Amino acid sequence: MPLSPRERALAVLRHQRPDCVPWFGDLDYLATAQIGRGQRPEGFKQSAAYLDWHRELRLGFYLQGYFPFRTTFDKCRVTETREGFSRIRRIETPHGTLQDRWTWLPESFTEGPVEHLLKSAADLPAYQFMQADMRHEADYSFGETRGPQIGDFGLHLAYLPKSPFMQIIALDAGIIATVDMIEDAPELFAETLEVARRSHDAAAALAVASPAELLMIPENLSSESVGPALFERFMRPYQETWTKRIRAAGKFSCMHLDGTLRGLIRQECTVGFDFVESMTPAPVGDLAVEDWKSFCGKTPTIFWGGIPGAYFSPTVSDAEFERHVRATLAVMRTEPRYVLGVADQVPPDGLESRLRRVAELVEECGAY
Repeated sequence: MPLSPRERALAVLRHQRPDCVPWFGDLDYLATAQIGRGQRPEGFKQSAAYLDWHRELRLGFYLQGYFPFRTTFDKCRVTETREGFSRIRRIETPHGTLQDRWTWLPESFTEGPVEHLLKSAADLPAYQFMQADMRHEADYSFGETRGPQIGDFGLHLAYLPKSPFMQIIALDAGIIATVDMIEDAPELFAETLEVARRSHDAAAALAVASPAELLMIPENLSSESVGPALFERFMRPYQETWTKRIRAAGKFSCMHLDGTLRGLIRQECTVGFDFVESMTPAPVGDLAVEDWKSFCGKTPTIFWGGIPGAYFSPTVSDAEFERHVRATLAVMRTEPRYVLGVADQVPPDGLESRLRRVAELVEECGAY
């Protein structure tokens, strides 16, 4: 009798050999688009029907993308308003006011920052106060509901906060302003990171104590923006601290690296993560699946990914899709070091027929 998606993934995470390569994917983006088009009801992603969808597609579930804590402020005054498709947040502190603006793009069912909280080093005192003013409380209600719904069709994963440095780069400032702040006010920047680290540590501890069995640091890394120098200087200590604590809690750890791989994958494989998730291969990424192992050297880190999200779009031909999945499985079935996954997400125009086809190919040619 074939193993369940959960049994297959757990075997690989424990460095054992299941019957065939595990197959998992993130449908959040596709579900968001279907909800936006009126094809799915509001609340679909939080419902048991979302898990039933994965079962219908024979796709292992793992990535809900939720934080098992809530954050409040004691002294900061936070307001959020909307102007058309824009969401504006203002954070008033004794050291100045921070503001960011994110704009929703209805054509692509996503939003992006058009104004960051941090514009320059002049904003660091206010940002530092904001970080010190944060209070985190456990919020396990969603996880307590979701865990039993997953059953044998997947794994229960929750997020820690990003490392403070990636919080600034990915969400609060952007890479250009961050580099400027490091150059213009290095001591103040370092001091601000330390204050943010204490806040992130408090939230991370709540995540590790949550019902989740997998814990992700959702760095959303690409080595085009963060290379080895910045990683070693600002990120490794946070990641090493929390991979050790996650392991001590008897749980699995991972991080999200969905951009270019060559500049950072070797470093991330020495941190202590059980697996690196959402690895995007050539021809969309910069490192072919067959080169992952030799490029990273001797490391027990598991590689999770392999099918670029764009390959589920009709912009990629059926023939190329079929060729890529077969070639990827030919590598992954050589040893239980891989989990076949969507890298990063199935896009809004993704074809469910291709998700079903991957499940068929896994059964046809994914055995070790």
